Amino acid sequence: MNVLEVKNLRKSFEDNVVLNDLSLDVPDHTATVLIGASGSGKSTLLRCINLLDTIDDGSIYLDGKEISDPEINVDEVRKNLGMVFQSFNLFPHMSVLDNITLSPIRVHKVSKTQARDEAMTLLRRFDLADKADQYPDRLSGGQQQRVAIIRSIAVKPRLLLLDEVTSALDPVLVNEVLSIVRDLKADGMAMVLATHEMGFATQVADEVCFLKDGNIIERGPASQVISAPQEDETKDFLRRVHEAGRL
Repeated sequence: MNVLEVKNLRKSFEDNVVLNDLSLDVPDHTATVLIGASGSGKSTLLRCINLLDTIDDGSIYLDGKEISDPEINVDEVRKNLGMVFQSFNLFPHMSVLDNITLSPIRVHKVSKTQARDEAMTLLRRFDLADKADQYPDRLSGGQQQRVAIIRSIAVKPRLLLLDEVTSALDPVLVNEVLSIVRDLKADGMAMVLATHEMGFATQVADEVCFLKDGNIIERGPASQVISAPQEDETKDFLRRVHEAGRL
C-alpha cells in the first residue's frame, strides 16, 4: 500500500515553474530520497506534501485520501505528517522536553504525563536524555537537529518529511544526525528525504529520485541511480557532486 501518492503535480511562483507534472508514489515502510541541484524542486515538493505551499494542479493522497482538496482540514492532515527543516525551528524559549511534548499535548490531546514519558523514552534512545531540561541554544547544531527529528516523530506520523537536515551542520556533526535517520529507517518509518549526501542516500533509500527542472528525470534503487545512472542529466549532476566531494 502506498502511504503517499503524488499525481501530476504542478507548482509555480509567478512565472517560475518549480514543479512540472511531477508524480511520485511512496509505499508504506519505505524511504524515498530526492536528489538534485538547488532549485530542482525538492524542497517545494516537500512543502506541497505538507500543505505549506498550495499547488496549482494535480493531487496529493495520504493513505488513499486526497489531502490537496481545497476543502481539507489542513490541521487534521498535519497530525499525520512530520516535517524537519534544515534550520531546526525549535522554540528557543522552551526546553528540549517542552519542545517535544508541545504538539502531543496541545494538538493530539495526549496527557502531559504520557507525553513526557514518551518523550523521555525517545531522548534516552537517541542519547539525549541529559539534555531534556536544556534550552536549544545550549545544544550543538547536531543535537538541535536530532531534537527536531525527535519532536517530529513524537506525534507518531504516518509519513516523515526531511528537508536537507544536514546542510546547516558542520561535517563533523552530520553523522550523528544521519544515524537517527538510519534508526528510523530500520524501524520502518515511511520517509521522503531531500539530501545532498549521496553516501547516506545509498544507505537508506529504497528508491532514489533525481529531480531537474521540477520533474523526476530518473528513479530507481540507489545502486542504479547513484552507482549506474542511465540518464545524461543524472550523470552530469553526480559528476558535479563527486567533484564537490559529496560522494
